[in-house]
Amino acid sequence: MSRPDGRAFDQIRPVSFQIGVAPHATGSVLVAMGNTRVICAVMIDEGVPRWIREQGVAGGWLTAEYSMLPYSTQTRKPRDIAKGKLDGRSSEIQRLIGRSLRAVVDLEKLGPRTMWVDCDVLQADGGTRTAAITGASLAVAIACRQLVEEKKLAAVPIRNLVAAVSAGVFDGTAVVDLNYEEDKAVTVDFNMVATETGEFVELQGSGEEATFSQEQLAEMLTLGRKSIGDLISAQRDALARAERMQ
Repeated sequence: MSRPDGRAFDQIRPVSFQIGVAPHATGSVLVAMGNTRVICAVMIDEGVPRWIREQGVAGGWLTAEYSMLPYSTQTRKPRDIAKGKLDGRSSEIQRLIGRSLRAVVDLEKLGPRTMWVDCDVLQADGGTRTAAITGASLAVAIACRQLVEEKKLAAVPIRNLVAAVSAGVFDGTAVVDLNYEEDKAVTVDFNMVATETGEFVELQGSGEEATFSQEQLAEMLTLGRKSIGDLISAQRDALARAERMQ
């Protein structure tokens, strides 16, 4: 089986992280997975939403926003503000990003702060939601380290790094990290989010006018877990580089 870009069925696209791309953010990363590029930036507000105060919830809050810039796709994508509302897909994705990050951040240790995570797609070639989660996890880790350096926190409130990857069934074979051409052609579309300890945060999967077997599901899960391990290793390398640069 030959993939459109020549990769092996179990091979993710080249991944890179450029740190510090948004100088005013507490932590920021430009993540590239193949031709998909997403800026993930974290800003901190002192204080929490009113509902947290009213319910007496200890600690802070983390929330995410996701958008595709107009020039991120081959045909211009109008801004959500031009339509007067957030489209359903963007709303679903930003909730997924928020859930994925809250699963690994100890909000009680974060203290009475709100962590805003903005993910803006510069270029889309498949897997924008998974790239956003992977980049945002690194940006949050950098932001938390900055809070420790500023003596605002005693320790980094992150239990684990988290990453995400897509998978699918392409031409009858389970493959990982779909680009746009594959994403249009697969008979099964799957996304998975997992921590560096191998625990799943979320699984999303559906047949595209087709069904899939338990064996195919197992193959996609195996490919996804291995690929997430590779992505988290790349995150760790990027964090080590950032430490050496300080």
